[in-house]
Amino acid sequence: MDASPHPQQNPPSTAGNGGLSASATPTPAADQSEEAKQNLSQVINSVDKTLGLLHQLYITVSSFSVASQLPLLQRLNTLVAELDAMQKMADKCNIQVPMEVVNLIDDGKNPDEFTRDVINSCIAKNQITKGKTDAFKSLRKHLLEELDQAFPDEVETYREIRASSAAESKRLVQSQSILPNGDVKIKPEH
Repeated sequence: MDASPHPQQNPPSTAGNGGLSASATPTPAADQSEEAKQNLSQVINSVDKTLGLLHQLYITVSSFSVASQLPLLQRLNTLVAELDAMQKMADKCNIQVPMEVVNLIDDGKNPDEFTRDVINSCIAKNQITKGKTDAFKSLRKHLLEELDQAFPDEVETYREIRASSAAESKRLVQSQSILPNGDVKIKPEH
């Protein structure tokens, strides 16, 4: 396996016929993200190569004879060089592994258990938060009903103000071309 990155192919630019230009300068965040992915890919390839070298080394050691001493030394040197290269590549990667995952691996357990536990914890917290949100919605509805009986004119004014405020916010969002997830729409080049 080759530890070098795969060459990237640039799609052709279609800016001249109304499409988006692929030759636009990428943002620094995109460059960093792409570089991080490339570094991670190199480390993964290096790990795969190291595993292959360890397997070859195991075969050489298990059938060791005086004649196989030179291939053994060559494979050991290759392994050391690959581990050194892996360390240099790993220094470029910023990967943080939770200690819980490392402890699970040390205990001989599957690290997917950690992921499952985190997801289950998130689901439980999400259900609690949803329950609180529903309780507040119910309280708001109940308070509005009670206020509507005691102060009908003020509640009607409140509802009108709230409706006009919501409509204004919606118009503002549409005028700024902001998507519901917070992203901004990009207009194609002509």
